[in-house]
Amino acid sequence: MSGKRLKVIVTRRLPEPVETRLGELFDVTLNSDDHRFSRGELAEAMARADVLVPTLGDAIDQRLLAQAGPQLRLIANYGAGFDHIDVQTALSRNIIVTNTPGVLTEDTADMTMALILAVPRRLREGNLLMQKGEWQGWSPTALMGHRIGGKRLGILGMGRIGQAVARRAAAFGLQVHYHNRRRLHADTEERLAATWWESLDQMLARVDILSVNAPHTPSTFHLLNARRLKLMKPSAYIVNTSRGEVVDENALTRMLRAGELAGAGLDVYEHGNDINPRLRGLDNVLLLPHMGSATQEGRLEMGEKVIINIKTHADGHRPPDQVLPSML
Repeated sequence: MSGKRLKVIVTRRLPEPVETRLGELFDVTLNSDDHRFSRGELAEAMARADVLVPTLGDAIDQRLLAQAGPQLRLIANYGAGFDHIDVQTALSRNIIVTNTPGVLTEDTADMTMALILAVPRRLREGNLLMQKGEWQGWSPTALMGHRIGGKRLGILGMGRIGQAVARRAAAFGLQVHYHNRRRLHADTEERLAATWWESLDQMLARVDILSVNAPHTPSTFHLLNARRLKLMKPSAYIVNTSRGEVVDENALTRMLRAGELAGAGLDVYEHGNDINPRLRGLDNVLLLPHMGSATQEGRLEMGEKVIINIKTHADGHRPPDQVLPSML
């Protein structure tokens, strides 16, 4: 591929240093007004580009891949998740898919811990009271929440982010429990002071706070369905900074409104930014706009990984962050 500047099309605005470096290395087309590409725009980009740089909001399915030009050989996703890309179809068309793993672990774990602290202590309600100018002064019984020290934290998905959450949780005196597809090595469990539950159902019935840190795959879709959510104690809280599709959002909403769960802190939603309207406005729910990875440092590191993946591909080598069939 040497001797020719690759045609790279980026679907959303990226941090300025990343866009500048892309422009120095490649023939890049940027999205100057940061609008979300329509399917038609995605199809047109895939027909022209040697490399497409999409983000989480770009659903690249079999039909779109069928319209890709023969020169498209790399989809360098700006993000760690890749469930919005039909990787199997891409591979069958000799299109490599890469992602940006590892750089968002600490940022997402920080946000998870922030929600674990904020929801039981009713920070949303306290902030609203102050913003509205309705605070009448300190009262012994006002806005009483729950301490988290000594409580049981259940972590669903004990990968890099789940383990980073466990390290933070231990510092706050939480007892760490986890359910994972594979049990961690005994040394890792000991280091994290984490208790493994083979049965997700049994763990859910015993934890005070549940942190969802599992990816979205066919096997995890609605893993937390109505039946499983009903296993949790009415005094329990749920925090999700991973993927909204893991939780049945309608069932969660019904239970929160009925007082069958104490509260929730959510940074991701089952249908993207189309959030169940009955979820909004609940006093016991803190909603964030998918900002778990929104640090300047993290987003720059994501861009650096995208550039390395493209440059390695352009040099005729396998990109370091290629998504392989074993990862699906």
